[in-house]
Amino acid sequence: MAPAELVAFGTHPDDVELGCGATLAAFVASGGSAVIVDLTGGERASRGSAATRWQEAQAAAAVLGVPRYCLKLPDTGLQACSARQRRAVVALLRQLRPAFLLIPHPADPHPDHREASLLLQGVAFLAAVKGFAPEVGEPHRPQLILAYPGPRQLGEPPLVVEVTASYARKLDALACYGSQFAPSAGPPTHLASGYFLPAVEGRDRAYGNLIGAERGEGFFPLSPINASALRGFLARVVCASA
Repeated sequence: MAPAELVAFGTHPDDVELGCGATLAAFVASGGSAVIVDLTGGERASRGSAATRWQEAQAAAAVLGVPRYCLKLPDTGLQACSARQRRAVVALLRQLRPAFLLIPHPADPHPDHREASLLLQGVAFLAAVKGFAPEVGEPHRPQLILAYPGPRQLGEPPLVVEVTASYARKLDALACYGSQFAPSAGPPTHLASGYFLPAVEGRDRAYGNLIGAERGEGFFPLSPINASALRGFLARVVCASA
């Protein structure tokens, strides 16, 4: 597992694509190195087995041009205070050593996403603590942590990245998840309603409109912003979106 500048964490397969897929595509298009990490395999979902979802997730990652890993933590069983889960994510962060993290927002209405956000915020701190799990690698502290919103969570983000140029890749990546979004692929669900993905696209149009652009993805800093790190992140995504 090679080091990467950016790690985008999702609670389940498709979360990263829904929340920040176009920004991730722009980051990679500019020459940045990035990785998607799914905390769980989404095995508790109403549709699609873990095996099917992993195949879809790998196809979506290929569209975005990034490698993808799954930590196989328990779906519906994420616990921010679990020592075992913390250790697993710390080990991965110390191996990948990213400068930038994209994580779920803690106000996301999905309980797994909220717990994942708290877990990841805690782990980002603990990964730099030499005395925590010293057997799983050298300490490392990410420089910038940004949260992306869930598909049902609106609100005005303080940072919007224009993603008009890379948005087609986001849509192509989401199209890989037939088990989740295709109306004919299983029992009726909100995700497969036919209006869920248009609503996500509408949110991204609304975020773009905030900055006078066609499409945008919104982000929320969860701690004081390192101006130098933010400049490095924006240099990747702005150049690719211009």
